Parts: sequence; C-alpha cells; structure tokens
Amino acid sequence: MTGTFELRAQAVIVTSGGIGGNHDLVRANWPERLGTPPQKMISGVPAHVDGKMLGITEAAGAHLINRDRMWHYTEGIENWNPIWERHGIRILPGPSSLWLDARGDRLPVPLFPGFDTLGTLHHIMSTGYDHTWFVLNQRVIGKEFTLSGSEQNPDLTGKSVRGVIDRARADVPGPVKAFMDHGVDFVVEKDLDALVRGMNALTKEPLIDEAALRRTLAARDREIANPFTKDLQVTAIRGARKFLGDRLIRAVTPHRLLDPKAGPLIAVRLNILTRKTLGGLETDLSSRVLTEGGEPLPGVYAAGEAAGFGGGGVHGYRSLEGTFLGGCLFSGRAAGRAAARDVS
Repeated sequence: MTGTFELRAQAVIVTSGGIGGNHDLVRANWPERLGTPPQKMISGVPAHVDGKMLGITEAAGAHLINRDRMWHYTEGIENWNPIWERHGIRILPGPSSLWLDARGDRLPVPLFPGFDTLGTLHHIMSTGYDHTWFVLNQRVIGKEFTLSGSEQNPDLTGKSVRGVIDRARADVPGPVKAFMDHGVDFVVEKDLDALVRGMNALTKEPLIDEAALRRTLAARDREIANPFTKDLQVTAIRGARKFLGDRLIRAVTPHRLLDPKAGPLIAVRLNILTRKTLGGLETDLSSRVLTEGGEPLPGVYAAGEAAGFGGGGVHGYRSLEGTFLGGCLFSGRAAGRAAARDVS
C-alpha cells in the first residue's frame, strides 16, 4: 500500500470529573476551615470519579489549584437500591423538617433545611460527629421531600406531565415511599418512644434522649399557633408559603409535628455526601491546561469539573446550585474549539 501520510498534532481534553468518588483523596484535601474530615461519607458520584486523571495530568506538568475547594452535601442517605459503591442520594428538603445534631439538639439559626450547605457542613464537623437527623412526619415527607438522581424522578426524566401531577397528588411519592420502606437511614414509628429507640439503634451509642427530644418538639409545636412567633424556622416556613409554587407543591401547611393525624413520625439519619470539586486543573480562557509557570501544556485541555467548572472554581467557593452546568458548557465549548483549531 502506498500513499502520502501527514502527521497531525494530537489533543487531549480531560473531562474526568473531580474526586468525589475517592474518599481518601477527599479527606487528604479536606479544607482546614471545616475541621476534621468525616470518618464516614457516602458518594454522590460514581466510583470512577476518583481523581486519577487529575493526578496523571499533574504528573505530565499540569498545575492544580484550589484543591481544598469542594462542595459536599449534608443531607445524604444511603441508596437502598445502589448503582455504584457507597451510592448516596441527596434529600432536597422543604423547610419544615426539624434538623437535629447527633445528640438531638436543634441546629443553630439559620441552619434550616435547604438554607446554607457550607455553613451547615462547618457546624456539623464542629460537633464531633458525622451525622445529623431530620425529624418530621408523613405529612411533611409527602410534600417536602424530593430526591436527587434521575432514577428517583421518573416523571421528570420521562417528561411526563401526568407523572408530575400524580406526584403532587400522592400522600407520599413512590421513590420517597421506597426509602421509607427500605432505606437503612429511615426510622418510621407511630410514637416518639419507639422513634427514639429506632434512632439510637442506628448509631454506635445511644445519643438521643427521649425526654429532651419531646421537649424540643413540643416547644417547636407551640410556636405553630403563635402568629408572633420568634421561632425563625416557623417564620421561614410561613415565608416560603407566600410563594404560590412553594405553597402548592413544596412547603406543607404549618402544623404540629406531634399531631397524630399527621403521622407516623419519621426520623432520617443524614450523612455527608461527597459531590463536587470546585478546584482542579488550571486553564486559560481557551480551556488550555496551564503549567505551574502559567504556560499552556502542549496539546492538553480540560473542561467541566476536572477544571473546576472553568479554570479552578470560576463561580467562587460559595457557588449557587444551578451555576455549575454553565461552567461545564462554557469550558467544554472553549476546549473543543481550541483543540479543533490547534490540530487542524
């Protein structure tokens, strides 16, 4: 066979994600400002998101920045039907669950469900324990619990309007009910005595005192009837319900958690769920990977979470949820265009 061959330059675009699937690496890069890293974590990303490609690229001369900038969730539950090892699901909670630390004390204001992830993580790591609790009832869980993951939202992933309507009408949506029935982090009981026994059975030592928890719940429930309450979580619930969308499908009507008609009672053990890496390979505006000296590493580009969603944390440490996708699209487009240009 004869012919003319042209040697073309090669390009590599690194899109391997962050380090969330490698808990040892997460602990090694754990930020000092968040205290001692948790002994137990569950994974919000597949096991292959292990940081190995970041290490390979660094060994080739790349510069990694903001290694300790990471975003982990505080409302993680073990998936009863896992897809990958240590598969965790995040609860996207409404405002009504009572959030307690490992000993049963309410988290300080304003660390309410769905408010400040990093602030809550910082507080949890200062308690000396890795887990916290939601205490609620069936009326709350039926309206306010949404679960992360495409497999937990078949109505949305299937683009089913009827499915969304059926979810809103159900006492408890099917995916949430499955966790109530099978999830290892869930305790469902008719009375508080049994609930506390179940909570203490899930931990190494019995940390929850039934009498103290009853006082906490009773104090919270008294504020429901007080229109001038100083309980800021109750105020936040009422504020959420002033928005029509939350009122209809997201924030339950304020009521006593100990109301038997709203039962059974539910406790959910919450774990630290690894998720996003906000640091990563340093890149320029063309998504070219840079060396420690600031020069492009020939033929190497990075996009998405591997590049901190665009150069090592383009949106900052307290990035808002929903902004990460934009960084992926921006850096991916820039990397593709630059690589195509450079190898043409």
